[in-house]
Amino acid sequence: MIGVDTAGIAAKLGEAADTATAIGQLAAETGLDVDGAYAVQTALVQRRLDRGERLVGLKMGLTSRAKMAQVGVDEVIWGRLTDVMRVPDGGTVDVADFIHPRVEPEVAFLLDRVPEPGEPVGSFADAVRAVAPAIELIDSRYANFTFSLPDVIADNTSAGVFTIGPWSPVPDGLDNLGVLLEVDGRIAQVGSTAAILGDPRRALDEGLRLAGRHGVRLRSGWVFLAGAATAAVPLRPGAHVRAVVEKLGVASLRAASPGAAS
Repeated sequence: MIGVDTAGIAAKLGEAADTATAIGQLAAETGLDVDGAYAVQTALVQRRLDRGERLVGLKMGLTSRAKMAQVGVDEVIWGRLTDVMRVPDGGTVDVADFIHPRVEPEVAFLLDRVPEPGEPVGSFADAVRAVAPAIELIDSRYANFTFSLPDVIADNTSAGVFTIGPWSPVPDGLDNLGVLLEVDGRIAQVGSTAAILGDPRRALDEGLRLAGRHGVRLRSGWVFLAGAATAAVPLRPGAHVRAVVEKLGVASLRAASPGAAS
């Protein structure tokens, strides 16, 4: 994009993430549009790859009306996942590593092969090796968790870390499974997989299409986070979080208690 300092914007976002320091929105002052924002995202993630991280999948963002309303953005977006972003199921994260972390329940796919763009949802059964409940910790680098569409795309769709529960075969009725987000044993959010574009498999189709526009192809063995089934909730120190998805099981993570070693 002419006139936009892609590397400079990526550097600002990367430093904000590395230091857990919020910054102001960048798109308005730089003239960043959606295509330019994906170029920034590529440069931002490349900084991580240059440090030795590996790409392990893609994630979708804003796939539910609840999330769109929560952040004031109305278009489905996608981002990238690296191996360092993954936390073992039941693992611990330190909220001090983030600016304003929030957690949300998701559905994860493990790809056996790469579907073709536009391939009917019904034929995904032989493309998706397994499905699992998941939790994504999102963390916008922008002050007050407020951003425009280009801002959030450039920020790798607010990617923080993710954890994935046990993998299982794709069940019947994946388009309408009950979802709970529990924090410290209390129900914080209730939803359905239907909130993910009506069917989480449609999110995979959207991911293929949107990423393909920017020359990115999914790979066999990658993880694909289909998007949140509910709005996100803040993650506080010491909290224990569980995402419960009907027929799929449970994924969990814990936030380190104040004063605990990370």
